[in-house]
Amino acid sequence: MTQEINHLERKKAYDSRNYHRTQMQKEIIIEKLKKKGCRITRQRLMLLDIILENECSCCKEIYYKAFKIDNRIGTATVYRMINTLEEIGAISRKNMYKITYSEQCEMEDACTIEWDDNTIEHLSAKNWNSVICAGLKACGYMKEQNILSVTVKQCECDKGICR
Repeated sequence: MTQEINHLERKKAYDSRNYHRTQMQKEIIIEKLKKKGCRITRQRLMLLDIILENECSCCKEIYYKAFKIDNRIGTATVYRMINTLEEIGAISRKNMYKITYSEQCEMEDACTIEWDDNTIEHLSAKNWNSVICAGLKACGYMKEQNILSVTVKQCECDKGICR
């Protein structure tokens, strides 16, 4: 019984320490956003809370969590906030994306492609899977396998342009 109480006390102390650390991080990030000239809106605060409290693997995941809270939020708001947080050094998207859509997945707008002429293409999970499979087959990488997941790393060069 005593051992169980000690475990609960340690867990509570850890949880409060983790919350305190998150609050400190949040305050520091808010200050950096203000210095950058950003208004601290309700939606930005909500996105910051989601990012700090969850281990989201991509912008879409953050968007879906935010949309459950405020259905007026748009994907562009999430992407802009992520970019801003990356610019001020609050987050790093290096190794952030792991795509696990199967050909049976019904998710719409699972992948967004931005072209150099500023046009945007939205692909469903099925279409994204088809594109990846077709490309892998055409290049001789895929034979009879099924894709389990695809991990995409962000370019580390300036402005995403590799030299």
